[in-house]
Amino acid sequence: MAICALIRHGAYQQLENTPSALQPYPLTPEGEQEVRRQAGLFREWLLASGHKVDPIIDASSLLRAWQTAKIYQEELFGLFDGEPQVQSFACLCERSVGSVANLSVAEIERILTLDPRFESAPDGWKSDSYYCLPFDGAESLLQAGERVAQHIQAWQQQTDSSCSLIKLFVGHGASIRHAACYMDVMKLCDIKQFSMHYGHPVVLEFVGNKTTRLYGDWKQRTLQDVPD
Repeated sequence: MAICALIRHGAYQQLENTPSALQPYPLTPEGEQEVRRQAGLFREWLLASGHKVDPIIDASSLLRAWQTAKIYQEELFGLFDGEPQVQSFACLCERSVGSVANLSVAEIERILTLDPRFESAPDGWKSDSYYCLPFDGAESLLQAGERVAQHIQAWQQQTDSSCSLIKLFVGHGASIRHAACYMDVMKLCDIKQFSMHYGHPVVLEFVGNKTTRLYGDWKQRTLQDVPD
């Protein structure tokens, strides 16, 4: 048995019309407040269910994820099975667009037209699970999900089958959802229908080939949703 909580970072100071990729900005005050609220609700569930939390919180190396993890470390104080600490991992980051990281969508598309080696990006490329920009270091959403899944699965393989501690993974909505696809938790066709609430944990229990959601909900996507 292995139990994990998949947590999307809180709202942050995101550049407008720019793929979230590797943006280095912190949580907004409202984002921090929402994460604390979500962590408080999760704490209540933990107390009611009797679950304890793994003291090592795995977080993306991006600031917004690290801050979210630190808030959880504070708000769940006393419920960890040991001294809590946050460890950062680049493999838990959002999908990278490589050498065009943190440029606007319009600028990325303009650069593609300037380079005779490349074709124009297809409509909707930013949310296309398969599409990978032709720039050094870029990856598709599925490739990002695969590396996140590999990190989680490595933890699963090292976990004692009798362990009931909940392991926290703090990362990014799109790469977590695509990781969930690799782990057979979510179908590929459902990825565009669902997002993740800011700071809200989706708790999954893995027993053999069976996965059970113990707490939390995926978010139904709308056209107005902020990109992951």
